[in-house]
Amino acid sequence: MSIELLTALSLFALVSSITPGPNNMMLLASGANYGLLRTLPHMLGVTLGFSLMVALVGLGIIQLFDLFPWSYTLLQTVAVLYLLYLAYCIGSATGAPEASRGGSKPMTFIQAVLFQWVNPKAWTMALTAISVYAPERSVGAVLLVALVFGLVNLPSVSLWAVLGQQLQRWLGSPKRLRLFNVSMALLLVLSLWPMLT
Repeated sequence: MSIELLTALSLFALVSSITPGPNNMMLLASGANYGLLRTLPHMLGVTLGFSLMVALVGLGIIQLFDLFPWSYTLLQTVAVLYLLYLAYCIGSATGAPEASRGGSKPMTFIQAVLFQWVNPKAWTMALTAISVYAPERSVGAVLLVALVFGLVNLPSVSLWAVLGQQLQRWLGSPKRLRLFNVSMALLLVLSLWPMLT
């Protein structure tokens, strides 16, 4: 891959990783509700899960949509239902002290890895990255795309969790925290709009 193409890939990875979407909205909410340390497994799960997804999509999963067109519709339906469930969970979160007593906890590493497979933005990013930056789908090119995303994604998503943690001071009152969580839930639902239209 040429330097120009690698630069373009890195910029695409940065812009698509740092802009709002389901992962970043959930990391912002998790940072605000549970703090950075408890959100760390979630952040690592997003990064490693998405890099794995890019690699697997490039190495063959993309062809399943060609063979079974209905599978894409099924994926979209599952993604919408799961994101609505997560929006409900975020909207009803009560913050770290209350959440610990109520059994609420941040997303785990494995949950974050698996979430990538029902995240519409992750699918769009992975399919676009492979189509544009590894169109021949050679193993080397696909793995390079996955590696670049992994290197760019972790600092990008970490910023959202740090921002959430910084908001903890302002969200000290239960009323403000409730308003924040409901707002994050609504933004998560709004992130589905492009897929639904």
